[in-house]
Amino acid sequence: MRVPVLILTLTAAVTALAQPAMEWRRLGSSAVELGLASPATGPVAQVWFAADGVSLYARTSSGRIFQTTDFESWRDAAGTFAPSPSTGVSQLVRMPEAEATVTPGTAGRFFAVGRHLWRTDDFGRSWTNLTAFKSQSIVGPGQHSVAVSPLDGNQLVLANDYGVWRSMDGGLTWSGLNEGLPNLGVRRILAAGSATGVRVLAAGLGELQLSAGSSVWQPSAAPFLQSENALKGRYSAALGAQITAVASAGDSVYAGSSDGRLWASANRGTTFQQMAPLGANGPVERIFVDPAAPRVALAALSGSTGPHVLRTTNNGLFWDSLDFNLPNAPVYSVTGDRATGSIYVASEKGVFFGHADLNNATADPVNWESLPGLPNVPATDVHLDAAGIRLYASLDGYGVYATPAPHIRRGIRLVNAADFSNRPAAPGSLVSVIGGRVTTANGNSLSYPVLAASDTESQIQVPFEAVGPNVALALQTSNGSMTMGLTVQPLSPAILVSREGAPALFDADTELPVDGRNTAHAGARIKIMLTGLGRVRPDWPTGLQAPMDNPPAVAVPVKAFLDGAAIQVNSATLASGYIGFYVVEVQLPAVVNAGTSELYVSAGGHDSNKIQIVVEQ
Repeated sequence: MRVPVLILTLTAAVTALAQPAMEWRRLGSSAVELGLASPATGPVAQVWFAADGVSLYARTSSGRIFQTTDFESWRDAAGTFAPSPSTGVSQLVRMPEAEATVTPGTAGRFFAVGRHLWRTDDFGRSWTNLTAFKSQSIVGPGQHSVAVSPLDGNQLVLANDYGVWRSMDGGLTWSGLNEGLPNLGVRRILAAGSATGVRVLAAGLGELQLSAGSSVWQPSAAPFLQSENALKGRYSAALGAQITAVASAGDSVYAGSSDGRLWASANRGTTFQQMAPLGANGPVERIFVDPAAPRVALAALSGSTGPHVLRTTNNGLFWDSLDFNLPNAPVYSVTGDRATGSIYVASEKGVFFGHADLNNATADPVNWESLPGLPNVPATDVHLDAAGIRLYASLDGYGVYATPAPHIRRGIRLVNAADFSNRPAAPGSLVSVIGGRVTTANGNSLSYPVLAASDTESQIQVPFEAVGPNVALALQTSNGSMTMGLTVQPLSPAILVSREGAPALFDADTELPVDGRNTAHAGARIKIMLTGLGRVRPDWPTGLQAPMDNPPAVAVPVKAFLDGAAIQVNSATLASGYIGFYVVEVQLPAVVNAGTSELYVSAGGHDSNKIQIVVEQ
């Protein structure tokens, strides 16, 4: 059975790479699912209505003021006057909580804000709790402010540690106004890319993840930062300083402190050498180390004066400043691509892009450019995916944005077409050439068909007859001829995943995508779209679409695993109507653990990328 929507997953990734470099796309909203009355967000200190009752204002805990008139979308309202909150009303008989703040309603009604929101209609002789459910608040704790609409005394808006909440019936029921409110305090991008999805650290909310097909964040089931925090504690004790940033690759370990000092180790942290002071007056916020060349590292510092960006190319023996024309403002994160010498920083003034030699310490100044198209707020983090072709940035309050990385136009790289990783290819599978249009491709006397090509990306099929492990792939591109090394092994399964981590999973009965909007159910048959399953039986020609009826079967046994347990594989064939794709149909168990599970495929001892699937009983 052909899955007609599959092509959308691939072409969406191709289209995204073909668009202008600064085509930023927001990932998810500002809301988090915490099991409250509606999705929540970061803390809001105060809410109030305009005198005419048409506009509602919210002041976040960071001091930003936003306005809404449709109670869905919010716009910046900087400079708006925030009224002084009510402090009490003397004619009330008693208060429901000590030190609660009182706000008058209409017709003798009063509201008190304490641990909960309360209402009285008899001047405080009796109080009704409007937010409690089994001793907990249905809108979250930390109530700060309540506003009553001048147009309708039953319309209430509440501000608390988890956002803005609205009731249209005097407090009997509540809904959130948080999905459009830019108040998600993302501080770190922990993981982003096709293999991992998007995971972040948000102030007051901990580690969050964004499920495929969803706009609302969820608490992360597998924390990323435990090992990093343990290392910070370990090195703080060993070095006698408050270590605020650590990074490692191979035998190299780098550590930075709250007072701007940097240490480097070439023996996995057994001994460290401290760099000479460079006049830094603020914390080392983040360290980037090149995984392929650990002698190369970059450090971001958030002091009030420079240096803000430091470089080493010799394992930390010497660091030099790359600030040049970078605005003199705190820098919170840095990442780079050594092959092109590209550097990205997240700063108080936004996201900046520059070029420097990342192989040698040169005196050439770095000309920093501001990357346009983002909200005019501080940037808290920058992140490149594993293939170095997609750039992610977190903006204070606004969450995470993604764009094709500007530097991909400066060089060509070869990646797996399924998940844009550097995993090996297999006979019959697809690879992508990022950064240029390919017209012909040849390797080891075989023609590699070019299936699609644009100025920024080309898709190529590996011939079924290809053998490895090393192939010198000769490419004719719009920029001339070049040869690239390609690793080919008999099997290299990879599940097709979008740039934001949405896997190509389909319900075998309905052919609808399985994602956050259409979850899988226990006992269901799921089709997994992937590449890299190698030879098929009977043999099939390279470059030809698989037949609609009786597509060739994968030659080797294929296994599938859900949360580490083997599940039934019904079939594994070429994907009908497509070139280079395979489809594996699996049967989910009759009894499953509801929620997010990990799914992967294995063939010949080679495991695919691990993806997430939401399953309901």
